[in-house]
Amino acid sequence: MTIQIFCDFDGTITETDNIVAIMKEFGPPQTEDIKNKVLSQDLSIRDGVSQMFQLLSTELKHDIIHFLQQKARIRAGFKEFIAFTQRYDLEFYVISGGMDFFVHPLLETSVSQEQIYCNATDFSGSHIRIDWVHACDKACENDCGLCKPSLLRRLGKKNALKIIIGDSITDLQAAKQADLVFARDFLLTKCNELEIPCIPFETFYDIQDYLLQRLGVQHETILERVE
Repeated sequence: MTIQIFCDFDGTITETDNIVAIMKEFGPPQTEDIKNKVLSQDLSIRDGVSQMFQLLSTELKHDIIHFLQQKARIRAGFKEFIAFTQRYDLEFYVISGGMDFFVHPLLETSVSQEQIYCNATDFSGSHIRIDWVHACDKACENDCGLCKPSLLRRLGKKNALKIIIGDSITDLQAAKQADLVFARDFLLTKCNELEIPCIPFETFYDIQDYLLQRLGVQHETILERVE
């Protein structure tokens, strides 16, 4: 069976949400209200994220990159999980509502650019503008910005087992379409509320262990765990 894994970036691959961290560090006070409206689904993800970044000067670009390179932490087990997907020929994609100017640098040593789907950013004006290069298809009316369910339809293969790994509201619509969901934080809460079957996780070791059992592989010793 073909297994396709679609993994969120902010708050999933990284321990914390980078957009939230950026707004706390560089955003004006009104970004908090915009964020809360997105989480309550009173404002679409596309509109909310666009509004927040439009409040940031393009002159902050290098400061933001430096800030994230210093502060962002990759979740435990991710490097080993990528090696695991390669060993067992599992298709792995990063589908991120984050921005290219920080997603690619933070993943450049572990995931190829061809595996990453995220938003593009335009720094040509006075304030940061987002190019929504992976917008909703005709089957989605949620104004997702980067539309994860649309990417599942575009990249998904017939009869493949499609797995979603995520943590937030941006992963919810894709979770509704997936065959298997690994969830934490806000996504876990929403899945439980909506009775979407999911498996809680804290590290990528948790996900790897489950999939090893699913694949029928016993006593895995090839991938050494580094604490």
